[in-house]
Amino acid sequence: MTHTTLAPQAPSAPSADTPPSLLTPYASAILNTPNRIVMAPMTRFRADEDSVPLPFVADYYAQRASAGLIVTEGIWPSFPGQSGWRVPGLATGRQVASWRRVTDAVHAAGGRIFAQLMHAGRIGHPLGRIDGGHPAGPSAVPVPQAQHTPAGKQDPVVPRVMTHDDIRTAVRDFADGARNAIRAGFDGVEIHGANSYLLHQFLADNTNLRQDAYGGDVTGRIRFPVEVVRAVADAVGARRTALRLSPGNPQFGMAEADPAPVYRALVDRLAPLGLAYLHLTESTPAYRALADLRPHWPGTLIANVGENGAPTTREAGQALLDSRRADLVSYGRAFLANPDLPHRFATGTPLAGHDPALLYTHGAEGYSDYLPSRAAR
Repeated sequence: MTHTTLAPQAPSAPSADTPPSLLTPYASAILNTPNRIVMAPMTRFRADEDSVPLPFVADYYAQRASAGLIVTEGIWPSFPGQSGWRVPGLATGRQVASWRRVTDAVHAAGGRIFAQLMHAGRIGHPLGRIDGGHPAGPSAVPVPQAQHTPAGKQDPVVPRVMTHDDIRTAVRDFADGARNAIRAGFDGVEIHGANSYLLHQFLADNTNLRQDAYGGDVTGRIRFPVEVVRAVADAVGARRTALRLSPGNPQFGMAEADPAPVYRALVDRLAPLGLAYLHLTESTPAYRALADLRPHWPGTLIANVGENGAPTTREAGQALLDSRRADLVSYGRAFLANPDLPHRFATGTPLAGHDPALLYTHGAEGYSDYLPSRAAR
């Protein structure tokens, strides 16, 4: 039986006087989930040297299938988009086949799963890429951090400036990656427009120094993200397409002095498309993105407030629903050692802690060996 998050039914919402809880089912004309707890995307480096997910990746995601929705770690859609060594891809037959085992396992466990498509842009190093390619971005501004390669950490390289042909190719690559995701059995795709990756690089002040049609002003800065979202929606359907944004996020050397005009314009352009959802991360106290952009987004909004701070608590997530700033809430670190997170929230079971030393290793330890609470067994 094919499992899908898509539901052809009218929106269902609590009354104006009764906010939903994190455990309340969510149903819209597009998305249908048994609770409002989303597993956020988290890079874990559990792929082989050909960027094929390792066998126990299926176990990891299936163990967390009680989430209302799982969003995978960032997956590169094409070789030029590879961010680092052993980051998984969705460009080759072996990669697609391995992800099919993941989606089959999640669906067999009753879950729903979107693939996050993540093009690295300026991030990465030739030594860490399968094709040895040189990173390219909107401008020749290197990432400030050392890069992960088989030879260890390497100093960053200055990215090549993307030509208009490069930009058109990247748009096609996102669409092709989305088609491969659907072939792999994913219920949809989330385009990564956040956390310093390629779409974010076009949106930010210090990584987009262009004065052509893809830079210079708000219209130019949002042009590439809009083209990518439209191409993916055309390829797999708007109902299977979502977008993640993190306005003002300073991670990996990003700078956005005044995010509001850029992101309002972007969200306004995309709102009529009827996407599955907008995944919005509030990354800095300097810009309250959820309060500012919620009125601009009429569809489903997933909020994340754990970026660059303490892990999100149950109480913090519930506050987002109470304030109507979000329809669902994504949790990252809480899911690492708590594969049954919704059950723990429902029963008040204390959360287990994860081992930070095992976050970015390449084995099952610290990944798929965390157990559910005894009450859930």
